[in-house]
Amino acid sequence: MEFLSYEYLKFVWWLLIGILWIGFAITEGFDMGVAMMLPFIGKKDEERRVAINAVAPHWDGNQVWLILAAGALFAAWPTLYATAFSGMYLALLILLFSLFLRPVGFDYRSKLPSQKWRHFWDWSLFISGVVPPLILGVGMGNLFLGIGFQYDDYMRSSFTSGFLSLLHPFAILSGLLAIAMFLMQGASYLMMRSDADVQQRAKRFLKIAALAVMALFAIEGIWLWLGIDGYAITSNLDPNAVSNPTNKTVSVGEVSWLENYSKYPITIIAPVMAFIGATGAYVLGSANKPGLAFFHSSLALIGIILTAGFSLFPFIFPSSANPNHSLTMWDSTSSAMTLNIMFWASMLFVPIILAYTSWCYKVMFGKHTVESIQKNSHSLY
Repeated sequence: MEFLSYEYLKFVWWLLIGILWIGFAITEGFDMGVAMMLPFIGKKDEERRVAINAVAPHWDGNQVWLILAAGALFAAWPTLYATAFSGMYLALLILLFSLFLRPVGFDYRSKLPSQKWRHFWDWSLFISGVVPPLILGVGMGNLFLGIGFQYDDYMRSSFTSGFLSLLHPFAILSGLLAIAMFLMQGASYLMMRSDADVQQRAKRFLKIAALAVMALFAIEGIWLWLGIDGYAITSNLDPNAVSNPTNKTVSVGEVSWLENYSKYPITIIAPVMAFIGATGAYVLGSANKPGLAFFHSSLALIGIILTAGFSLFPFIFPSSANPNHSLTMWDSTSSAMTLNIMFWASMLFVPIILAYTSWCYKVMFGKHTVESIQKNSHSLY
Protein backbone atom coordinates (compact mmCIF):
# COMPACT_ATOMS: atom_id res chain seq x y z
CA MET A 1 0.00 0.00 0.00
CA GLU A 2 1.34 3.42 -0.91
CA PHE A 3 0.74 5.01 2.47
CA LEU A 4 2.95 2.31 4.02
CA SER A 5 5.95 3.16 1.87
CA TYR A 6 9.39 2.98 3.50
CA GLU A 7 9.54 6.79 3.67
CA TYR A 8 6.13 6.94 5.35
CA LEU A 9 7.09 4.26 7.88
CA LYS A 10 10.30 6.07 8.80
CA PHE A 11 8.36 9.24 9.53
CA VAL A 12 5.62 7.38 11.44
CA TRP A 13 8.19 5.75 13.70
CA TRP A 14 9.79 9.10 14.38
CA LEU A 15 6.36 10.23 15.59
CA LEU A 16 5.65 7.05 17.57
CA ILE A 17 8.97 7.14 19.41
CA GLY A 18 8.29 10.76 20.28
CA ILE A 19 4.86 9.76 21.64
CA LEU A 20 6.46 7.06 23.80
CA TRP A 21 8.87 9.60 25.33
CA ILE A 22 5.96 11.97 25.93
CA GLY A 23 4.05 9.17 27.67
CA PHE A 24 7.11 8.50 29.82
CA ALA A 25 7.50 12.17 30.74
CA ILE A 26 3.84 12.66 31.69
CA THR A 27 3.47 9.50 33.79
CA GLU A 28 6.95 8.87 35.16
CA GLY A 29 7.29 12.64 35.47
CA PHE A 30 4.82 12.80 38.34
CA ASP A 31 6.27 9.64 39.95
CA MET A 32 9.77 11.06 39.97
CA GLY A 33 8.55 14.54 40.81
CA VAL A 34 6.83 13.26 43.94
CA ALA A 35 9.99 11.32 44.85
CA MET A 36 12.01 14.55 44.58
CA MET A 37 9.73 16.22 47.10
CA LEU A 38 9.55 13.28 49.50
CA PRO A 39 12.14 14.39 52.12
CA PHE A 40 10.60 17.88 52.23
CA ILE A 41 6.88 17.37 51.67
CA GLY A 42 6.00 16.13 55.15
CA LYS A 43 7.03 17.11 58.65
CA LYS A 44 5.50 13.87 59.97
CA ASP A 45 6.01 10.34 58.72
CA GLU A 46 2.32 10.00 57.85
CA GLU A 47 2.53 13.04 55.58
CA ARG A 48 5.43 11.53 53.66
CA ARG A 49 3.45 8.30 53.37
CA VAL A 50 0.61 10.28 51.83
CA ALA A 51 2.99 11.31 49.04
CA ILE A 52 4.33 7.76 48.62
CA ASN A 53 0.87 6.19 48.40
CA ALA A 54 -0.28 8.80 45.88
CA VAL A 55 2.05 7.23 43.31
CA ALA A 56 2.48 3.73 44.73
CA PRO A 57 -0.30 2.04 42.68
CA HIS A 58 1.07 3.35 39.38
CA TRP A 59 4.85 3.85 39.45
CA ASP A 60 5.75 0.37 38.16
CA GLY A 61 3.21 0.55 35.34
CA ASN A 62 4.40 4.03 34.41
CA GLN A 63 7.98 2.77 34.12
CA VAL A 64 6.83 0.55 31.26
CA TRP A 65 6.83 3.69 29.08
CA LEU A 66 10.62 3.88 29.51
CA ILE A 67 10.98 0.20 28.60
CA LEU A 68 8.74 0.67 25.57
CA ALA A 69 10.72 3.70 24.41
CA ALA A 70 14.04 1.84 24.75
CA GLY A 71 12.58 -1.20 22.99
CA ALA A 72 11.27 0.96 20.16
CA LEU A 73 14.75 2.50 19.74
CA PHE A 74 16.22 -0.99 19.51
CA ALA A 75 13.73 -2.18 16.90
CA ALA A 76 13.13 0.97 14.84
CA TRP A 77 16.52 2.71 15.09
CA PRO A 78 19.05 -0.09 15.75
CA THR A 79 22.04 2.00 14.66
CA LEU A 80 21.13 4.70 17.19
CA TYR A 81 20.54 2.10 19.91
CA ALA A 82 23.88 0.40 19.34
CA THR A 83 25.84 3.64 19.09
CA ALA A 84 24.24 5.54 21.98
CA PHE A 85 24.05 2.64 24.43
CA SER A 86 27.67 1.65 23.88
CA GLY A 87 29.11 5.16 23.81
CA MET A 88 27.17 6.45 26.83
CA TYR A 89 27.53 3.30 28.89
CA LEU A 90 28.54 4.95 32.16
CA ALA A 91 25.70 7.47 32.05
CA LEU A 92 23.18 4.71 31.33
CA LEU A 93 24.54 2.56 34.16
CA ILE A 94 24.11 5.47 36.59
CA LEU A 95 20.54 5.89 35.31
CA LEU A 96 19.87 2.17 35.71
CA PHE A 97 21.27 1.93 39.23
CA SER A 98 19.26 4.97 40.32
CA LEU A 99 16.11 3.21 39.09
CA PHE A 100 17.02 0.15 41.19
CA LEU A 101 16.33 2.24 44.29
CA ARG A 102 12.67 2.67 43.41
CA PRO A 103 11.17 -0.81 43.96
CA VAL A 104 13.16 -1.50 47.13
CA GLY A 105 12.47 2.00 48.40
CA PHE A 106 8.71 1.69 47.93
CA ASP A 107 8.53 -1.87 49.29
CA TYR A 108 10.86 -1.64 52.28
CA ARG A 109 10.60 1.96 53.42
CA SER A 110 7.70 1.43 55.86
CA LYS A 111 8.56 -2.12 56.94
CA LEU A 112 10.42 -0.93 60.04
CA PRO A 113 9.34 1.81 62.49
CA SER A 114 12.88 3.21 62.78
CA GLN A 115 13.05 6.86 61.68
CA LYS A 116 16.64 6.44 60.49
CA TRP A 117 15.53 3.53 58.31
CA ARG A 118 12.68 5.50 56.81
CA HIS A 119 14.78 8.65 56.25
CA PHE A 120 17.38 6.55 54.44
CA TRP A 121 14.76 5.28 52.01
CA ASP A 122 13.21 8.74 51.65
CA TRP A 123 16.54 10.05 50.39
CA SER A 124 17.05 6.93 48.24
CA LEU A 125 13.71 7.63 46.55
CA PHE A 126 14.77 11.27 46.20
CA ILE A 127 17.87 10.12 44.30
CA SER A 128 15.75 7.85 42.11
CA GLY A 129 13.59 10.86 41.28
CA VAL A 130 16.36 13.37 40.51
CA VAL A 131 19.00 11.32 38.69
CA PRO A 132 16.95 9.91 35.74
CA PRO A 133 15.59 13.27 34.48
CA LEU A 134 19.00 14.87 35.05
CA ILE A 135 20.77 12.25 32.91
CA LEU A 136 18.08 12.23 30.23
CA GLY A 137 18.07 16.02 30.11
CA VAL A 138 21.87 16.19 29.86
CA GLY A 139 21.70 13.61 27.08
CA MET A 140 19.12 15.65 25.18
CA GLY A 141 21.20 18.81 25.58
CA ASN A 142 24.22 17.04 24.12
CA LEU A 143 22.27 16.15 20.99
CA PHE A 144 22.24 19.85 20.07
CA LEU A 145 25.97 20.09 20.75
CA GLY A 146 26.83 16.93 18.81
CA ILE A 147 28.16 13.66 20.20
CA GLY A 148 31.79 12.70 19.55
CA PHE A 149 31.40 9.51 17.50
CA GLN A 150 32.15 8.23 14.01
CA TYR A 151 32.05 4.97 12.03
CA ASP A 152 34.72 2.95 10.26
CA ASP A 153 34.28 1.09 6.96
CA TYR A 154 32.51 -1.76 8.78
CA MET A 155 30.02 0.57 10.53
CA ARG A 156 31.72 0.09 13.88
CA SER A 157 31.35 3.17 16.04
CA SER A 158 34.18 4.79 17.96
CA PHE A 159 33.91 7.65 20.42
CA THR A 160 36.27 10.60 20.67
CA SER A 161 34.70 11.97 23.85
CA GLY A 162 34.23 10.60 27.35
CA PHE A 163 31.72 10.92 30.15
CA LEU A 164 33.02 14.25 31.46
CA SER A 165 32.75 15.85 28.03
CA LEU A 166 28.98 15.41 28.27
CA LEU A 167 28.86 17.91 31.14
CA HIS A 168 28.75 20.99 28.93
CA PRO A 169 26.98 23.97 30.58
CA PHE A 170 24.19 23.86 28.00
CA ALA A 171 23.68 20.15 28.64
CA ILE A 172 23.62 20.69 32.41
CA LEU A 173 21.03 23.44 31.89
CA SER A 174 18.96 20.93 29.92
CA GLY A 175 19.24 18.51 32.82
CA LEU A 176 18.02 21.17 35.25
CA LEU A 177 15.11 21.91 32.93
CA ALA A 178 14.16 18.22 32.93
CA ILE A 179 14.25 18.17 36.75
CA ALA A 180 12.05 21.27 36.90
CA MET A 181 9.60 19.72 34.43
CA PHE A 182 9.23 16.53 36.46
CA LEU A 183 8.97 18.48 39.72
CA MET A 184 6.17 20.59 38.27
CA GLN A 185 4.39 17.45 37.10
CA GLY A 186 4.82 15.72 40.44
CA ALA A 187 3.67 18.73 42.48
CA SER A 188 0.51 19.23 40.42
CA TYR A 189 -0.28 15.51 40.66
CA LEU A 190 0.25 15.43 44.42
CA MET A 191 -2.05 18.42 44.81
CA MET A 192 -4.81 16.30 43.26
CA ARG A 193 -4.12 13.28 45.47
CA SER A 194 -3.67 14.95 48.88
CA ASP A 195 -5.15 17.59 51.16
CA ALA A 196 -4.30 19.87 54.07
CA ASP A 197 -0.62 20.62 54.71
CA VAL A 198 0.74 18.18 52.11
CA GLN A 199 -1.38 19.80 49.42
CA GLN A 200 -0.26 23.29 50.41
CA ARG A 201 3.42 22.31 50.35
CA ALA A 202 2.92 20.68 46.95
CA LYS A 203 1.39 23.95 45.73
CA ARG A 204 4.51 25.86 46.76
CA PHE A 205 6.69 23.35 44.92
CA LEU A 206 4.46 23.67 41.86
CA LYS A 207 4.79 27.45 41.72
CA ILE A 208 8.57 27.33 42.06
CA ALA A 209 8.93 24.55 39.48
CA ALA A 210 6.63 26.24 36.94
CA LEU A 211 8.62 29.48 37.15
CA ALA A 212 11.86 27.50 36.78
CA VAL A 213 10.52 25.70 33.70
CA MET A 214 9.60 28.97 32.00
CA ALA A 215 12.94 30.61 32.83
CA LEU A 216 15.15 27.65 31.90
CA PHE A 217 13.21 26.94 28.70
CA ALA A 218 13.54 30.58 27.60
CA ILE A 219 17.28 30.65 28.38
CA GLU A 220 17.82 27.42 26.46
CA GLY A 221 15.95 28.78 23.44
CA ILE A 222 18.02 31.97 23.36
CA TRP A 223 21.26 30.02 23.86
CA LEU A 224 20.29 27.63 21.07
CA TRP A 225 19.51 30.54 18.75
CA LEU A 226 22.59 32.64 19.44
CA GLY A 227 25.30 30.34 20.74
CA ILE A 228 25.07 26.83 19.26
CA ASP A 229 25.73 25.83 15.65
CA GLY A 230 22.99 23.92 13.88
CA TYR A 231 23.38 20.96 11.52
CA ALA A 232 22.01 20.72 7.99
CA ILE A 233 22.07 18.00 5.30
CA THR A 234 23.69 19.41 2.17
CA SER A 235 23.54 16.38 -0.15
CA ASN A 236 20.67 14.46 -1.66
CA LEU A 237 19.21 11.89 0.72
CA ASP A 238 16.65 9.39 -0.59
CA PRO A 239 14.10 8.70 2.19
CA ASN A 240 13.18 5.38 0.54
CA ALA A 241 16.75 4.12 0.30
CA VAL A 242 18.28 1.44 2.49
CA SER A 243 19.65 3.00 5.66
CA ASN A 244 23.29 4.09 5.49
CA PRO A 245 24.18 7.00 7.81
CA THR A 246 27.59 7.55 6.18
CA ASN A 247 26.16 8.22 2.71
CA LYS A 248 25.54 11.97 3.00
CA THR A 249 27.24 15.28 3.70
CA VAL A 250 26.34 17.55 6.61
CA SER A 251 27.30 21.16 7.25
CA VAL A 252 27.66 22.69 10.70
CA GLY A 253 27.06 26.34 11.52
CA GLU A 254 25.45 27.44 8.26
CA VAL A 255 21.97 27.30 9.81
CA SER A 256 20.48 27.52 13.29
CA TRP A 257 18.81 24.63 15.08
CA LEU A 258 15.71 26.84 14.98
CA GLU A 259 15.65 26.83 11.17
CA ASN A 260 12.73 24.38 11.06
CA TYR A 261 10.42 26.93 12.66
CA SER A 262 10.69 29.17 9.60
CA LYS A 263 10.65 26.21 7.22
CA TYR A 264 7.60 24.60 8.86
CA PRO A 265 5.71 27.47 10.59
CA ILE A 266 3.16 25.13 12.19
CA THR A 267 5.91 23.78 14.48
CA ILE A 268 5.90 27.07 16.42
CA ILE A 269 2.91 25.62 18.26
CA ALA A 270 5.31 23.47 20.35
CA PRO A 271 7.21 26.22 22.23
CA VAL A 272 3.99 28.25 22.53
CA MET A 273 2.32 25.20 24.09
CA ALA A 274 5.23 24.86 26.51
CA PHE A 275 4.94 28.43 27.81
CA ILE A 276 1.13 28.35 27.96
CA GLY A 277 1.26 25.05 29.84
CA ALA A 278 3.81 26.18 32.43
CA THR A 279 1.98 29.51 32.93
CA GLY A 280 -1.34 27.71 33.29
CA ALA A 281 0.13 25.28 35.82
CA TYR A 282 1.38 28.20 37.93
CA VAL A 283 -1.85 30.20 37.76
CA LEU A 284 -4.25 27.29 38.23
CA GLY A 285 -2.15 25.74 40.98
CA SER A 286 -2.18 29.06 42.82
CA ALA A 287 -5.98 29.12 42.41
CA ASN A 288 -6.27 25.66 44.03
CA LYS A 289 -7.41 23.94 40.82
CA PRO A 290 -5.01 20.98 40.80
CA GLY A 291 -6.76 19.02 38.05
CA LEU A 292 -6.42 21.86 35.56
CA ALA A 293 -2.90 22.58 36.83
CA PHE A 294 -1.90 18.98 36.12
CA PHE A 295 -3.42 19.21 32.63
CA HIS A 296 -1.42 22.35 31.87
CA SER A 297 1.75 20.87 33.36
CA SER A 298 1.34 17.88 31.02
CA LEU A 299 0.76 20.33 28.16
CA ALA A 300 4.05 22.05 29.00
CA LEU A 301 5.92 18.73 28.97
CA ILE A 302 4.44 17.83 25.59
CA GLY A 303 5.39 21.23 24.20
CA ILE A 304 8.99 21.06 25.44
CA ILE A 305 9.56 17.54 24.10
CA LEU A 306 8.01 18.47 20.74
CA THR A 307 10.18 21.60 20.63
CA ALA A 308 13.30 19.46 20.99
CA GLY A 309 12.11 17.01 18.33
CA PHE A 310 11.07 19.70 15.85
CA SER A 311 14.36 21.57 16.34
CA LEU A 312 16.49 18.48 15.72
CA PHE A 313 14.44 17.14 12.78
CA PRO A 314 15.51 15.13 10.83
CA PHE A 315 18.58 14.48 13.03
CA ILE A 316 18.29 12.02 15.92
CA PHE A 317 21.98 11.66 16.96
CA PRO A 318 24.28 14.34 15.48
CA SER A 319 28.02 13.68 15.40
CA SER A 320 30.56 16.33 16.33
CA ALA A 321 33.53 14.09 15.42
CA ASN A 322 32.34 13.54 11.84
CA PRO A 323 29.11 15.43 11.05
CA ASN A 324 28.66 13.38 7.85
CA HIS A 325 28.11 10.34 10.07
CA SER A 326 25.28 11.96 12.02
CA LEU A 327 22.23 9.75 12.40
CA THR A 328 18.93 10.94 10.97
CA MET A 329 15.46 9.42 10.91
CA TRP A 330 15.92 8.73 7.18
CA ASP A 331 19.14 6.71 7.27
CA SER A 332 19.27 4.94 10.65
CA THR A 333 16.16 2.77 10.64
CA SER A 334 15.43 -0.93 10.42
CA SER A 335 14.21 -2.57 7.22
CA ALA A 336 10.85 -1.74 5.68
CA MET A 337 9.50 -5.16 6.73
CA THR A 338 10.52 -4.64 10.37
CA LEU A 339 8.96 -1.18 10.53
CA ASN A 340 5.81 -2.47 8.84
CA ILE A 341 5.31 -5.38 11.27
CA MET A 342 6.01 -3.13 14.25
CA PHE A 343 3.57 -0.53 12.94
CA TRP A 344 0.63 -2.91 12.81
CA ALA A 345 1.57 -4.48 16.15
CA SER A 346 1.63 -1.05 17.78
CA MET A 347 -1.73 -0.15 16.19
CA LEU A 348 -3.18 -3.22 17.92
CA PHE A 349 -1.49 -3.18 21.32
CA VAL A 350 -0.93 0.51 22.15
CA PRO A 351 -4.70 1.28 22.32
CA ILE A 352 -5.14 -1.77 24.59
CA ILE A 353 -2.35 -0.55 26.88
CA LEU A 354 -3.81 2.97 26.97
CA ALA A 355 -7.30 1.65 27.76
CA TYR A 356 -6.05 -0.59 30.56
CA THR A 357 -3.87 2.17 32.02
CA SER A 358 -6.78 4.63 31.96
CA TRP A 359 -9.00 2.08 33.70
CA CYS A 360 -6.39 1.57 36.43
CA TYR A 361 -6.17 5.30 37.09
CA LYS A 362 -9.94 5.59 37.23
CA VAL A 363 -10.35 2.71 39.69
CA MET A 364 -7.52 3.74 42.01
CA PHE A 365 -7.99 7.50 41.88
CA GLY A 366 -8.74 9.40 45.06
CA LYS A 367 -7.16 11.50 47.79
CA HIS A 368 -4.86 10.11 50.46
CA THR A 369 -4.96 11.79 53.86
CA VAL A 370 -3.07 11.48 57.10
CA GLU A 371 -6.19 9.91 58.61
CA SER A 372 -6.44 7.25 55.88
CA ILE A 373 -2.76 6.41 56.36
CA GLN A 374 -3.26 5.99 60.11
CA LYS A 375 -6.32 3.78 59.62
CA ASN A 376 -4.59 1.55 57.05
CA SER A 377 -1.05 1.74 58.39
CA HIS A 378 -0.27 -1.96 57.83
CA SER A 379 -1.79 -2.28 54.34
CA LEU A 380 -0.30 0.81 52.68
CA TYR A 381 3.25 1.71 51.74
